[in-house]
Amino acid sequence: MSQKYPFFGYRKITQKLRNEGWDVGKKLVQRVRREEHLQVPPPKPRTRRQGLSTGLPTEAVRRNHVWSWDFMSDYTQRGGKLRVFNLIDEYTRECHCIHSDRAIKSEDVLTLLKDAIAEHGVPEYICSDNGPEFIAKCIQGWLKDNKIKTIYIDPGCPWQNGFVESFNDKFRRECLNRELIYTLSESRVIFDDYRHLHNHERPHRSLGLLTPAPFAKQQSAGSGSVRPTASLGQNLSKSTNPLKTH
Repeated sequence: MSQKYPFFGYRKITQKLRNEGWDVGKKLVQRVRREEHLQVPPPKPRTRRQGLSTGLPTEAVRRNHVWSWDFMSDYTQRGGKLRVFNLIDEYTRECHCIHSDRAIKSEDVLTLLKDAIAEHGVPEYICSDNGPEFIAKCIQGWLKDNKIKTIYIDPGCPWQNGFVESFNDKFRRECLNRELIYTLSESRVIFDDYRHLHNHERPHRSLGLLTPAPFAKQQSAGSGSVRPTASLGQNLSKSTNPLKTH
């Protein structure tokens, strides 16, 4: 019976024997299987790939101090898969990017990051989970070359990336669950409208009921602690291919 069903444990083997009329208990079957070395080998634990963190977990204390990014998944009404990439500033709560596509690769993530940096400045840290797009060599190498430190959370611990998870929850409740999205093009229009709503119209209690965009302007005009972008801008302008890494 064990040879016929090599992946059945002793409890299932016992039940199969009883179904065939054998008067046996599970303790007997378990003992015999151990003596004959017929036990089912335990599954090997899955080893999760992890990115190499180059910075310690850091609480954002100024604009462009810590950015966070993450993915969400959804479907259009016609059944097509929808992949959504979100990028936020943890201190100002400003959403720098909501990009949707059928599939988003690490090269696409890098292009979106460069566009956000060209518009908003250079972050000191980027916090993310260990998704394959975020731990790709092209991503980690480009961030290292441009002196942007990475913070990868522990596997299975989304609360360590709580700012972007909080944004994802609001985005899910206030946009994805309320809109009927039929096409990819329609999704991009809807998501761009929501990003404007989030940055310019939605007050945040953590910001003293200011909206993220005016709060970010206050920070830029106040302390002047935003990192300069001249050197990185030169690096970006030299490359004719937006996906080319250094």
